[in-house]
Amino acid sequence: MRYLLVDGMLSGTGVRDAVGGGYVDLAELGLLPNVVQLITGWLARYETAHYLQFDDPQEVQALDEIGLELCDRLAQELPGKKIGYFSAARMEKLRSA
Repeated sequence: MRYLLVDGMLSGTGVRDAVGGGYVDLAELGLLPNVVQLITGWLARYETAHYLQFDDPQEVQALDEIGLELCDRLAQELPGKKIGYFSAARMEKLRSA
């Protein structure tokens, strides 16, 4: 079973291989185009928050909520894969699915 983490780290793809390491090319996962758009939009917003040093707690909370929703969405689209969420802003895993 492959274990993936939704992860907003700077310079990442938004999805990381939790066991093998490194970021996963979203095209490799076979996600629907709208899901890829959701991930890339979330990453852009995460990047902005990163450069602002995550100084807005409400924005961090919103980013984590979106990240958790993406985690649920990937779990639906990628049955048989374990999907978790890592908050780059908080530097902690918030969910393992």
